[in-house]
Amino acid sequence: MFIRVYNYNTMDKGWVCTQIFEGHSHYVMQVTFNPKDTNTFASASLDRTIKIWNLGSPDPNFTLDAHQKGVNCVDYFTGGDKPYLITGSDDHTAKVWDYQTKSCVQTLEGHTHNVSAVCFHPDLPIIITGSEDGTVRIWHATTYRLENTLNYGLERVWAIGYMKGSRRIVIGYDEGTIMVKIGREVPVASMDNSGKIIWAKQNEIQTVNIKSVGADFEGTDGERLPLAVKELGTCDLYPQSLKHNPNGRFVVVCGDGEYIIYTALAWRNRSFGSALECVWSADGEYAVRESTSKIKIFSKSFQEKRSVRPTFSAERIFGGTLLAMCSNDFICFYDWAECRLIRRIDVTVKNLYWADSGDLVAIASDTSFYILKYNLCGNEF
Repeated sequence: MFIRVYNYNTMDKGWVCTQIFEGHSHYVMQVTFNPKDTNTFASASLDRTIKIWNLGSPDPNFTLDAHQKGVNCVDYFTGGDKPYLITGSDDHTAKVWDYQTKSCVQTLEGHTHNVSAVCFHPDLPIIITGSEDGTVRIWHATTYRLENTLNYGLERVWAIGYMKGSRRIVIGYDEGTIMVKIGREVPVASMDNSGKIIWAKQNEIQTVNIKSVGADFEGTDGERLPLAVKELGTCDLYPQSLKHNPNGRFVVVCGDGEYIIYTALAWRNRSFGSALECVWSADGEYAVRESTSKIKIFSKSFQEKRSVRPTFSAERIFGGTLLAMCSNDFICFYDWAECRLIRRIDVTVKNLYWADSGDLVAIASDTSFYILKYNLCGNEF
């Protein structure tokens, strides 16, 4: 079976075959170019293989004996520097491959029919697979954990598309096409007191200082600020939250059930561990929530001070002058030194904000907000 490359001839105003690639023994189902090397492409075939080619040679660079049945689709990993591609097959599985070592990194199982479309999302840490079983499955691109399954009752899935820079994906079915918005709209970013902003673009960290904009700059509503964005480094996990400590020297990144604390200037790893979320105290100590039943408090020198097991299910924690732990219908405030209960308030908390003075706290719920005054000397509200 052949793969042909055509070029449009402007003189004759027609398409001309310029190259033929021969090697597959069955139908070629998809061809995908490597976005990191556009002279290289991969082909998926019903002969159960994936072949990697260069445009300058009629022979394949190498062949992956990919699946037990025919291979329907292939896509390259576009984010970061991992040399990965993903394949989908009639054996009901998708596989992630390292095309440098030519080894299978992970097999994604769960579909009950042929896998007909695969996609590494360019901006989000997810893999998307579609199948003739009518479902679209969303997997974590690092842990390969199944995150969600979508089924819109439109029969078989044949295609998955995206627009770079957007959180919308398009799914093509037997019975129609649907557009779905995935991920969150709020950017993963933090700004310190000096105006320095750090944000995550996938696992790459970028920074800019908004004070570099002159005081005489007059912008119109919606206009982008003329800021010089710098690459700060990369993160060893996909950030889901990012927060400066009070003096701006450190930044904590949380994601994938872990946390890492970096220096804000050189982006060097200073501490790490397991955490669903991490919050700072007003003087630079921090607490991590490892689970709904375990909270750990650390000193400014990154040493563990105390491990706390709350008597309720801690669904969220907040930092600031006091350490706050929330259940679904109340919030408890504790002092950082001894983790002594200061006050419990029966309210469903959406967010919490401390004033810079440290003696005022705003508690926001879905429909209202409350402002409390905290006596710093008496340790009481």
